[in-house]
Amino acid sequence: MDIRVLKLFNHLAGSLHFGRTSRAMNVTPSALTRTIQRLEEEVGEALFVRDNRSVTLTQAGERFREYADHVLRGWEELHNDLSRDEEALRGDISIYCSVTAAYSILPRILGRFRAVHPEVHIKLQTGDAAQALDKLENGEADLTIAALPDNRPARLTCLKIIETPLVFIAPRPAGEGAGPGSSAIDWHRTPVIMAEQGLSRERAERWFAEKKVVPNIYAHVAGNEAIIAMVSLGCGIGIVPQLVVEKSPLREQIAILPVTPQLTPFSIGVCTARKNMLNSKVQAFWAIAEQETGE
Repeated sequence: MDIRVLKLFNHLAGSLHFGRTSRAMNVTPSALTRTIQRLEEEVGEALFVRDNRSVTLTQAGERFREYADHVLRGWEELHNDLSRDEEALRGDISIYCSVTAAYSILPRILGRFRAVHPEVHIKLQTGDAAQALDKLENGEADLTIAALPDNRPARLTCLKIIETPLVFIAPRPAGEGAGPGSSAIDWHRTPVIMAEQGLSRERAERWFAEKKVVPNIYAHVAGNEAIIAMVSLGCGIGIVPQLVVEKSPLREQIAILPVTPQLTPFSIGVCTARKNMLNSKVQAFWAIAEQETGE
């Protein structure tokens, strides 16, 4: 059976979204649909139940996913063995992270990795940091740079790299300082720009709940960089990791507010699915990341 077909099936089994899989795997939705239909004909069973609103795996689909996982792991192990025989790693490794992580955390790790393994092709995707762990779950990336969750799933392996405070930010009027503390802010009236999803949203909602405040939400936004842009335009107060503020080209247009109590800081690190640690390219990247963390 075609390995490419198994990879398409496996991604769709994780994403349960034809559009998302077609974009991630660089095929048209119609080509993906035809591939799955041919696969179902070959297997002799429906692998997915799909309607206008949802996609789910059938019982046969669940069993076929186990088979696909087994075959793809064997294929990867074969490539790893051949790479070791040739004394050089080859192939692709996919990494997902935010724009900030791409130019603040990754450069030293990737610089070393490229120097040691020049034959490995790096596929770097950037986007909303809150989607990083989903990218691993869906098989859209081998590795991600992400905020480490409080309760880490057993199926994930994580390596902490840095810690950064989670801070409230406001637009900085010309000539003014950091702005008022939390006691001077009318949270019922002040517009708040919050993350659409992810750990920063969870911690912000917990902070407001503990203060028994229902915030005046101006917008839920995907991506910390977008939150900073909206704050700099005067749309409201935002909540982002301080690292993103420090690396932002708009940092002179915003101010960090001295809000108390402080939000729980972010631990940021490299994450991968535990099964990906069988991949020699992931192992090599991980070893270099550990070296960087230990220095």
